[in-house]
Amino acid sequence: MRLISEPSIPVKIQKMKERVRWRHPSILQRGIDQTSMVIDDRKEDSPEFSFMVIGDSGTKSHYGHHPQREVAELMLPHKDDCRFVLHTGDVIYVVGSHEYYPANFIEPYREFIVGGDNPKNISYDRMVFNLPFLPVLGNHDYYDVPFMYRLLTGSTLRLRRMLRYKDFEIGWHGSNQGDAYARAFLDYMAAIVSPEELQNHLDSHYTAKTDTGRCLRYEPGQFTRLPNRYYTFRYGGIDFFALDSNTFNTPSPLPTTQAGEIYRQELEKRRQEIDQEELQILTMCDRLNPNNPDEAEQLDDLSAKLDQINEVKIDIEKQLTHTTPIIDFEQLDWLRSRLIESWNTFEVRGRVIYFHHPPYVTEATKWNQAQTLAVRHRLRWVLEQVAETLGSLIKERPIVDLILNGHAHCLEYLRTVDTGYADSHINYIISGGSGRRPRRQRPEGTELMETFGDIPDSSTRKVADSLLYVGRNGYASQQQLPYSCVRIDVRDGCPPKFIVRPLVAERVEQQWYSRQLEPFVI
Repeated sequence: MRLISEPSIPVKIQKMKERVRWRHPSILQRGIDQTSMVIDDRKEDSPEFSFMVIGDSGTKSHYGHHPQREVAELMLPHKDDCRFVLHTGDVIYVVGSHEYYPANFIEPYREFIVGGDNPKNISYDRMVFNLPFLPVLGNHDYYDVPFMYRLLTGSTLRLRRMLRYKDFEIGWHGSNQGDAYARAFLDYMAAIVSPEELQNHLDSHYTAKTDTGRCLRYEPGQFTRLPNRYYTFRYGGIDFFALDSNTFNTPSPLPTTQAGEIYRQELEKRRQEIDQEELQILTMCDRLNPNNPDEAEQLDDLSAKLDQINEVKIDIEKQLTHTTPIIDFEQLDWLRSRLIESWNTFEVRGRVIYFHHPPYVTEATKWNQAQTLAVRHRLRWVLEQVAETLGSLIKERPIVDLILNGHAHCLEYLRTVDTGYADSHINYIISGGSGRRPRRQRPEGTELMETFGDIPDSSTRKVADSLLYVGRNGYASQQQLPYSCVRIDVRDGCPPKFIVRPLVAERVEQQWYSRQLEPFVI
C-alpha cells in the first residue's frame, strides 16, 4: 500500500480557489486582484534591503536535537536587519498535517510570531508574524495519508512499527489536500459565513493599491495572510513572484513508440528494484535501537535513504500513470503577463521568482526526475514567450535576475549557461536544507547536461554549472550534516546586485558547529 497519496492537479487548483473564494462577486465588484499584495511594514522604501530564504524545514526534534531550531537560531541575529523571510516549500513533513504545526513550525520559529513567548497558546490557523513569512507550497504540504491505511493502522503507519522509529512524523491526519497550509497562511475566506462579514473583511484588509487594482495589505504584527497559492509583491523596486510548482510538474506522457515502450519497461523494472531496496533498508532499521545515540544516527541516515526512495517511486508512478499531461496554464499565463508588465514598468529594476521544485539541481536523485524536466520545460516555455514579446527591451539581461527553490535538501548555487532558450544566464539558489535530512550531491559532478530532441535524433549539451553545494558529506563517524538558510542583501542599481550570505549549522559526531562560508555576489 502506498505510503502517501497526492491529490490531482485539478483538485489542487479547485480546492485552493474555494478556500480564497476566487473571483467571488464581492471581490470582483471591488476590483480586487487576488494575486497581488503590498507589504506594509511601516519602513522606508529603500532600494537596499535584506531578506532571508529557508525551505524544506518542517520537521521536529530528532533524538534530542532539532535541526530546524538550529537554523532558526542562525536566523535570529539577522531578524532586525531583514524585511521578510521567503520559504521555498515543504513547511510541514511528512504529509502537511495540521497536528504537526505546533512542533514543526510554531515552536522553532516562535520569535517570528506574535505571542511566541507562549508558543503552545498559538493556533496554527491564527498565526500573526512580526516579520513577514512568505511561503509557497511544497509537495509535502499537499500530501495525505490514504484513508484505508488509517483505518488499518490507526494513528500510525506500518513503517513506524517496522522501524520502531518514534520520529516518523505521520499521525492521524494528512494535509487534507493542502487545507492545513491554506488555513495557516492564506486569507481563508471560505471560513467567513455571512455576506456582511465578507464585505467588512474585504474593506478592512484589501485596502492597498497596485497597477492591477486593489489588493491585500500584509501588515506585520496585525494581519499576515497571503492572497492566493501564487502571488506577487514589489519591494525596493524588485518584483517577487511566488509560484505553486505542484500544479505544473506533471511529466509528459511516454512516447507511444518502440523506444517509449522500452523506457516504460525500464521504469517498471526500476520500480521493482527500489521496492526490494526499500525492504532491505527496513530490515536493517528494525535491528537498530533508536535509544542508542550511535544507532539513532544510523537510523536517521537510513531514513534519509527511505525518503529518497519514496520520491523516486512517486516520480516513476507519475510517469507510468499520466497519459495526458495536466498543466496549470492559468498560473503560467499569469506569470507570463506579469513578467511582461514588470518589464514595462519603469520603477522596477529586478525580478525574483521562487517556487518549490528546482529546474536545475545536482542533488543526488533530482536531476533525472521527470518532474524536474517538466518544471524546467514549463518555466522555459513561459520565459520564451516573455522574451518574444519584449524583444530588444531586455537587451543583454536575463528575464529574471534570481530564481529560488527548495525540494532538494541542500544549499546550492547554480547558474545556467547558454541553454539555447530564454532561461540562459540565470542565477539559481536552492535553499532546501533548513530542517529535513540533508542529501548528498550526485557523483556525476557539477556540470549539468541536458538531452534535446527525440531518440535517436537526440543531442546532449551543457546547460548549467553548480558553483556551490552544501549537503550531506562523509560517512560513519565522519559524516557531516549541514543545515542551512541564506541571507540575501539587495544592493541599489539596475540591474541590482545580490550579496548571498550562507548561514550553516553543521552536526558532526553528535555535536553542533557554526560553519562559516564566504558571501558571494550575483
